[in-house]
Amino acid sequence: MASRVRVWLNRTYAENVFFMDQLRENPSGRPVEIHATHGDPDSPILAAADTAALEPEGLSPAAYVEYALDQCARHSIDVFIPVLHQAAVAAHREEFAAVGTALLAPPPEAVATFHDKVTAYEAVQALGVPVPPWWRVRTEEELVAAVDALEADGHKACFKPAAGAGGVGFRIITRAPFSLMHLGGFPSPYVPLNLVVDALRQADGPVDWLVMPRLEEPEVSVDCLTGPDGRVRMAVGRTKNGRRRGFTLQPSFIEPARHIARAFSLHYLTNVQFRMYGDQPVLLDVNTRPAGGLHQLSQCGLNAPWAAVRLALGEDPGELVPPFLGGDYAVVAGPRPVRAVSVPQPQPHLDERRPTPLPAVPAPDGGLSSHGGHPARATSRVGEEPRVGEEPAATPTPA
Repeated sequence: MASRVRVWLNRTYAENVFFMDQLRENPSGRPVEIHATHGDPDSPILAAADTAALEPEGLSPAAYVEYALDQCARHSIDVFIPVLHQAAVAAHREEFAAVGTALLAPPPEAVATFHDKVTAYEAVQALGVPVPPWWRVRTEEELVAAVDALEADGHKACFKPAAGAGGVGFRIITRAPFSLMHLGGFPSPYVPLNLVVDALRQADGPVDWLVMPRLEEPEVSVDCLTGPDGRVRMAVGRTKNGRRRGFTLQPSFIEPARHIARAFSLHYLTNVQFRMYGDQPVLLDVNTRPAGGLHQLSQCGLNAPWAAVRLALGEDPGELVPPFLGGDYAVVAGPRPVRAVSVPQPQPHLDERRPTPLPAVPAPDGGLSSHGGHPARATSRVGEEPRVGEEPAATPTPA
């Protein structure tokens, strides 16, 4: 019988319950046990795992690395897929290897490059990959100048933090005065320019924003799998146009994504996003982690999570070329189990950083599609990766 593989996912998106399903349903028929940790006791990630623990809050990156090394040693982790404190963890790859754990993460230099969007755009532009016009803004004067320049060229201006997560802070600038229009229906990303200027005047210090034109759909997220040897084993685009989703192998998206993955050593699972600036695809963002929607590639006959784990273990899964492209689809939410009993949060002090253990629960039988779920006394909705506006950022604060 093939040896068991023990995989750890730390504080990650709820959508990665599907990632876990794919690991267990791997085409090699290899036994996989999953350890999960999270700060939220009601995360469905914890319920979907074979063993689970709450993470201590308030740890510095260095202290978190110590905590992670302890988790890997105590739980005999073969492959660790870090999201929280990814760069700090990746910088200690040799120490994790010494306890028998392979890291499924790019080098720390790659993570750092794409943490800051300005640094990322400058680096990618130097490669010859198109990026949208952008301004780094810290004051009200810089904001107004950037908005004026964009509007003079016929664009809607938007802004977002230069370093952010999950689309948090994304807003679209409007000149319309604040009125009941802004209070009707669902909350809108549009915000009047005068209110933003007033907020900057009253702020205690400068902001750090990226101002750019609002880019148009389709949005194309290219999921890449790259080996430590720099060879890209997979590059498949997932398209988004309103509610409609689909897949593409169009070279205008795939080739720039491959180029970025090779040039910046984006090892293992990463995600390169594009939107349209006029009729030209331009880079939107680069995520140095598996995308929340990665499991959707199963509709193209691919199991990317398992191929990535094999790479981390030193095996070569070969080229992952989709045997077919799945049809267009929509993403809907469905129920997933949560733990039957919530437990108290552990204390954040370093000398008390061992997690509060959660009792192991057997993994649900079989897989779970994005439109169904297993009955449970309490459930959490799992749908597409959470976004506000037009993009998720490189280093998320997972739900």
